[in-house]
Amino acid sequence: MGSEPRDDPRRELIDLPVLHKLKLYSTRTNFYLIGRDEKKTFWRILKIDRTDPKELNLFEDPTRYTHEEIAQLKKWISRGNQEYGGLRAETTCYGIIGFVRFLGPYYMIVIRRRKKVGEVCGHSVYGVAESQMIMVPYPSNETRVSSSAAERRYRKLFNMVDLSKNFYFSYTYHLMYSLQKNIQDIYNPERGKVHDHSMFVWNEYLTRGIRGILKNTVWTVALVYGFFEQVKCLVSNEEFVLTVIARRSRRYAGTRYLRRGVNEQGSVANEVEIEQIVSKEVPEGKKIPITSVVQVRGSIPLFWSQETSVFNPQPDIIMNNNDGDYVATRLHFENLRQRYGKRIIIMNLLKTGDKKKNHRESLLRAEFGKAIWSINRGTKKENRLKAIHFDLNKQFKSGVDGAFEQLCVLGKRALDLIDLFFCEAPLGIGADVVINDSFFTNHILNQDEEEETIQENEALKADIHKLQSGVLRTNCIDCLDRTNVAQYSHGLVALNRQLRTLGITGPPIVDKDNPVAKKLMEVYENAGDAIAIQYAGSEAHTKMFCALRGEWNMMMRHRDIITAVRRHYNNAYQDGEKQNAINVFLGKSGPHLGRQAPWELGSDKLKTRRNSSNLDIENLRPKISRSFSDNLLLLGELNLEEPILESPEPSGEGLNGVIWETTSESGFVEAEPGSPSFRSAIGHEDHLIRTGSRQMLQGSSSVSDFLGLDDVPGFAHSYNARFTHADEMFELCSSVSSDNMFTDMDESITSTTDTNIFEFHSGSNQPGRFIEYPLVDGYSNEFTQWVLHEKSSLSRVPR
Repeated sequence: MGSEPRDDPRRELIDLPVLHKLKLYSTRTNFYLIGRDEKKTFWRILKIDRTDPKELNLFEDPTRYTHEEIAQLKKWISRGNQEYGGLRAETTCYGIIGFVRFLGPYYMIVIRRRKKVGEVCGHSVYGVAESQMIMVPYPSNETRVSSSAAERRYRKLFNMVDLSKNFYFSYTYHLMYSLQKNIQDIYNPERGKVHDHSMFVWNEYLTRGIRGILKNTVWTVALVYGFFEQVKCLVSNEEFVLTVIARRSRRYAGTRYLRRGVNEQGSVANEVEIEQIVSKEVPEGKKIPITSVVQVRGSIPLFWSQETSVFNPQPDIIMNNNDGDYVATRLHFENLRQRYGKRIIIMNLLKTGDKKKNHRESLLRAEFGKAIWSINRGTKKENRLKAIHFDLNKQFKSGVDGAFEQLCVLGKRALDLIDLFFCEAPLGIGADVVINDSFFTNHILNQDEEEETIQENEALKADIHKLQSGVLRTNCIDCLDRTNVAQYSHGLVALNRQLRTLGITGPPIVDKDNPVAKKLMEVYENAGDAIAIQYAGSEAHTKMFCALRGEWNMMMRHRDIITAVRRHYNNAYQDGEKQNAINVFLGKSGPHLGRQAPWELGSDKLKTRRNSSNLDIENLRPKISRSFSDNLLLLGELNLEEPILESPEPSGEGLNGVIWETTSESGFVEAEPGSPSFRSAIGHEDHLIRTGSRQMLQGSSSVSDFLGLDDVPGFAHSYNARFTHADEMFELCSSVSSDNMFTDMDESITSTTDTNIFEFHSGSNQPGRFIEYPLVDGYSNEFTQWVLHEKSSLSRVPR
């Protein structure tokens, strides 16, 4: 995992068709895409017909050429087309992102530049550094439509999705899956499965045409959108590599408040899977001890929305009660079970309310409680949803350290229930299986040969010691700011467990101020910023992170106000266009679907469609509107007893109004800070299973007291720590950009050559770190004055 190269203990992959580098050549009638492997041992050719502007015609040459053969072949092609200028070199690329057609010709999107951002078990992971859009047909009278106003507008929308920001891929590793699923799939392969159909592959629509024609994915890459950061840690002479991956779902993708709640298929808005991988540095040739923990976030899985309001940053929440049986909610949780296992733990961070404030979040919280009770009713006890309500905003007002300690307690109990994944695997494990999967029909190896290959060398097999059997699902109103802190706390508890599992131990002290915890906090802040920019148009509010570090001051407050204004500006004025861009990119709107152009849908039509009893979910949310910050919302009241009292099961009520159930189907736990019954409730096995008999100390003020000294390894303040980021670990690797995926809306498309090759660029060529903006003081503050800066002052992307 470090910067020094390793000797690969497994067999060489040079005989497998992994195309790392491609060169595009053109004649008047064809494009010739010539690809080679990384070690320059073989070359392949893909011919793309340029004579039919409305059809995608591809021809793959099955021959594997040598360097001399490919050079001779290029000479022959050039001579045969000498009358029309011969064979012309156009560009170099590193994979095909896909093909798209609007009103006129087809376009091919390729990766012009890539950057190595890390490794997972020896597999290289890359980020897209630059992409290019190339018109396929040769310019003629039939391609004049490409210069029409409508075509240019479609291209502009498509190119607003900036592929150079937070899009990742790997040639030999299924990055769309967790480490656990990748390892398990080696020994339990799903025959004929098209991995590009995964919910985390964002160019599935773009590769649909080429995959259908060639019946393979040899020439394309699967793009995962989200976040990737890798840090090599050296702590007290112990080396390990920390990797955090965020995968954003494409199934109900969109911008803040234009994608809310759940759709009819059970997919939720802002659904992100976060995987934390920790691997130990070992001598060359030995199996790598590696662990991973997966957690998810996603919008509250109910039908709800907010009306558009430019001047009111806190519009009311509108509940759609047509789904009285919670069919979509059930589908959502059933999908989670299929992906992660039967143990689903819900960390609900919505605010409690009273008669004067917070009634909006309370409205959602009450309905969510009813949905959980309805789903659990009649379900076997071991399969019930385990839900905890934790008003993080209220707890932080009572004390930053105490609130964080309670989050860690909940994180530990969740981890006790679902466990983590741990195995020892050889470097580069599964690469041949991934490559073999790229062929849908003519596999490189048949099933008998695959089984023989797996069994032929014990050194190539992974030793699986633990499996994660469930998932922790966290949500607040936006699944951004509060969720970031809660997921960091779970990540910190998981990191301690992962280090102990790997045999990296230290003094039994958990302290958020130690270097490892600080580095993990930095990584989760970066991930939170990236996710917030993608969904809300601004960095995440970080008041809670700043308070944990003791850095919340007047300067941070001012920076946070700027973040709040930027977020409101983007939500109110730019989200509609961004939503249209996402829909076009994902193939959910466009002329080929027989639908109106996105910009032609007027407000009256949108309201009519939204109010229709027959909901068009995919087109509903783009018309639904804007609100404001995750932490500046909601007034009101909620009586949690209401959904619980409907249950025929008995309930128990603790001190200070704490409600917890020993046998209730609602599965809810409501916690008050410092309450004895809070500790009793979260310790009850019906909600979060306790693995030991030790009692938590009620008067404890440290995380180590809460979690138990021999449960959680940690590090003292006296040790030395050194961290190396991936951009330092890998030569010529630039740091991962966290800028908005969208380029400037006013940016035009420029032609870079006379063969109509269109290229779109990121807002800046300089790699950058995430900028941290803390949250304004008080999560229930109401802003009565808004200062809207000029667009140039609000945009964080330099031009």
